[in-house]
Amino acid sequence: MVFNALIIYGAIMVVFLLSGVRIIYEYKRGLKFRFGKYVAPMQPGFRWIIPLVETLQIVDIRVITINILSQEVMTEDNVPCSIDGVLFFRIDDPEKSILEVEDYKFAITQLAQAALRDVCGKVELDTILSKREEIGKSIREIVEIETSEWGILINDVKIKDIQLPENMRRMMANQAEAERSRRARIILAEAEEQAADKLLAAGQKIDQSPSAIKLRLYQTLANIASEKNSTILFPFPEEVLPRPKITKEHSNGHNSLIGKS
Repeated sequence: MVFNALIIYGAIMVVFLLSGVRIIYEYKRGLKFRFGKYVAPMQPGFRWIIPLVETLQIVDIRVITINILSQEVMTEDNVPCSIDGVLFFRIDDPEKSILEVEDYKFAITQLAQAALRDVCGKVELDTILSKREEIGKSIREIVEIETSEWGILINDVKIKDIQLPENMRRMMANQAEAERSRRARIILAEAEEQAADKLLAAGQKIDQSPSAIKLRLYQTLANIASEKNSTILFPFPEEVLPRPKITKEHSNGHNSLIGKS
């Protein structure tokens, strides 16, 4: 009878000891409470607490990602848009994150949403579209000030998507198309100006030699009459064209060619 009582007592003690065993992973930290009062932090590894007397609350110290739900924002230039983002943070002080705020994830989410509306409502739409990094940095600074007393470190805030009304999208598309058309016309005008300068320089150079003018005429006619069945009619005799001057520097072969032309 006494032996059976010892076995039962021993089994109860084993169950009692095993029920107090806790394993804390490396990426987590523990907070031990005794009768509801905070006692001390607990580091990773094998830990034991007194069952029914002490409790252990685990805190994850890895980087946590929270989606900032889409917020309806009216920008400074009175354009309605929906903006959502993502926030990255981690627990820097597990003790404060548990003792200072009831639900730190929910609190950070609400702070981030309010900060997003405040920041985006003070700038114009073009600023939001072109300076997302600066907008995210401003939101991060606001949230970081509020959460510094909670032992939470804000790593970064990113703007993910910006939804605009359909009519605003069409107007922006028309604006972009008009801008591209303007640039194309400017480039074409600059090309025409450069081509005119080159043609003017070429004309002045050709005008210095009558033979060059005539050779250029023949070259143009050859390009026109590329097909063998083409016929070119001159409305005036060739003799009225200015004849090239033959200098002494030309060889006999060159003179004969010019004379035949």
